[in-house]
Amino acid sequence: MNRLLTGLVAALASGPIGSASLALAGQEGHAAAGGAAAVRTLQSVPAQLWVWLIPGLPMLAAVVAVLCAMLRVRSKFPAYFTVLCLAGAFGVTLWMFSQLQQGGPGAYWVVHLFDWINFTWLPGKEFVANFSLYIDPLTCLWMLFVTGLAACIALYASEYMSHDLGAGYCRFFFAFGLFVFSMACLVMGDNLLMLYLGWEGVGLCSYLLIGYFYQKPAAVAAAKKAFIVNRIGDLGLALAIMLIFVKFGTIEYAKLWPLVQGYVDLALAGHFDQIPMSVQGIAYLLIVAAFGKSAQLPLYVWLPDAMEGPTPVSALIHAATMVTAGVYLIARMMPIFQASEHALWIVAWVGGLTALLAATIAMAQFDIKRIMAYSTVSQLGFMFAGLGVLTSTGAAFHVFTHAFFKATLFLACGAVMHGFAGQLDLRKLSGVAWMKGWGIVGAAMLVGCVNLAGLPFTAGFFSKDMILAQAYGQEGFRPLAIVLLFTALLTAYYTFRVFFRVFVGPKSFEPGDEVHGHDDGHGDAHGHGDDHGKGHDHSHAKGHAHGGFVPHAPGWAINTVLALLAVASIAAAYAYPTHFVENLVNNSTARVAHASGAHGGGHGEHEGILGYDLHTAMYVISGAVAVLGIGIAFVLHYAGRKTAAVSLADAVKLGAIQRWAQHKWYVDEFYDFTIRLPLKFLACVLSFIDKFLVDGLVNLAGFIPRWIGSRLRPTQSGELHGYAVGMAIGISTIGLVALWVLW
Repeated sequence: MNRLLTGLVAALASGPIGSASLALAGQEGHAAAGGAAAVRTLQSVPAQLWVWLIPGLPMLAAVVAVLCAMLRVRSKFPAYFTVLCLAGAFGVTLWMFSQLQQGGPGAYWVVHLFDWINFTWLPGKEFVANFSLYIDPLTCLWMLFVTGLAACIALYASEYMSHDLGAGYCRFFFAFGLFVFSMACLVMGDNLLMLYLGWEGVGLCSYLLIGYFYQKPAAVAAAKKAFIVNRIGDLGLALAIMLIFVKFGTIEYAKLWPLVQGYVDLALAGHFDQIPMSVQGIAYLLIVAAFGKSAQLPLYVWLPDAMEGPTPVSALIHAATMVTAGVYLIARMMPIFQASEHALWIVAWVGGLTALLAATIAMAQFDIKRIMAYSTVSQLGFMFAGLGVLTSTGAAFHVFTHAFFKATLFLACGAVMHGFAGQLDLRKLSGVAWMKGWGIVGAAMLVGCVNLAGLPFTAGFFSKDMILAQAYGQEGFRPLAIVLLFTALLTAYYTFRVFFRVFVGPKSFEPGDEVHGHDDGHGDAHGHGDDHGKGHDHSHAKGHAHGGFVPHAPGWAINTVLALLAVASIAAAYAYPTHFVENLVNNSTARVAHASGAHGGGHGEHEGILGYDLHTAMYVISGAVAVLGIGIAFVLHYAGRKTAAVSLADAVKLGAIQRWAQHKWYVDEFYDFTIRLPLKFLACVLSFIDKFLVDGLVNLAGFIPRWIGSRLRPTQSGELHGYAVGMAIGISTIGLVALWVLW
């Protein structure tokens, strides 16, 4: 710890310092299969501990937040210090990325800070897990948007959470900083135990942030649900790490990849029968971990309920960072997955079905924040489908673009909730973008919507197209491509359903349930379904400007962040023609190996569509699908609408399907009936056995001597005539027994 603090202080004061154990590796050619991942050779070179500032600065912010709580600070200092630290971490990440690029294709670093766990468990068998960082292009890609978005969202939260200045404010930013530190450990760790440390850390912080309003039962229940469901995935990851160590004798990435390469070569040659099932089984355990953390079937149910947390939490954890940890895990461990015969097929189809299911639910919801939550589940499904159809470039690119536009969407919805006393029902809001002070929110929402819908030439359009084209061109996955295309149509529809109902159209609103508070010029209200805080008017009346209620327009912090994220969402499209993400992925372990030597990013030769190149044709098809979805939303939710509550969509009746979708296909109820209630019944039975059988036997063993003693106690009264009577009775009894025996 002293060395860490010394290194951080020296780095802040003088820039590059000392020397740590850092390794720079470069590609040395391909394996015998002709397209396998490149073999790398480590070379020791000087290093600087400044790389540790990336996880160190968020931890410093968390520590300062604790100190502020102890000193009872009631200002925005914890927020601004957190923003400063996270902005510094983003700056260091940019510098790290630029320095890594100078090492050439395939370069990576291992930056050692101190020995953590190192012991010999059998002769010649060592378990090594040091506190070290593994820096390669995939690490840089993830940390660029993690730190950049975290800094922006912290600035947004400085205003959004200002209703809770004091201990609650400090508690929020403590969990915020700790979360970013944990995410850095997850992404940057050089071994699987470091990854597991970060994995559990983000789970803990998610629990703390979702349950921030701990006096509200719904928030507490949502936090527990997220924590418990994630435990299932965490068990899969723990077992996978153990099995990796048993089979390969190491959990350090740099030592693991050469050992896995032989199995990858066998897989590329089609010899899966020569790969032990214990090796192939590692991928299935990792799938369980990824599905839990990234909310895929059947473990997706925690994420929509997580909207009970404050909106900045939704944007940070459930749009851009924590929920993509499962995608990162599979991308990082891609060699393991390629050595398994059916693992990627499972990843692809579960991702596609999750995307479709979540989209159908989102179409039938009325809470705009919850719609965005199901949209996140759906888009995560797209990412997993991309990994499964061997376009890790497409999956990583969609992670990159989705991080910006989904954070924009969540924060725009949060600004509406913040200003309209907790109102999130799309049937009670209209024309928000045309109201005074809401122009930036409306514009940011439009940018986010066109990206999520995949309108042509947007970042979301390009990243989805890479996945759709690869799925259509990949042997055996054409039905999956059709499922994903239909999902894209639904996505465009429900996205602009929100935009047309809430942000354009006739100006009308009803304040939410938090309107009974007082107008203090600050954030949200206490007691609403998603967030708490203070309201903005004494009146209980509802309606357009009824009762004197005036919407509270967002301040400079919220508007600044929304503008920055909107610009970033637009600029992210530039990463496609420049091959920014593609180059990073193909120079990392996420690169997909092909026996034919095809391009690792999934751009090999594929069958075209109607004589056109596959990607060109998919541009047209996916673009047309997006326009069609937006057009349907325009007709049903904008054209001819006179009030916020009524639209042409009300005339569309789908009967039971519509009702089931509104109730989320009764998945939670099914889980309650098949899992929760049986377990509760079993727990009651075991409790009865424990209380009355186990404890009863123990209590009986203690009761019998006590009862015997109570019966004998009167005989020891100390009275001589009592003893004489006892002796007489005893002698008489012995005499009678002797007489009976002799007779």
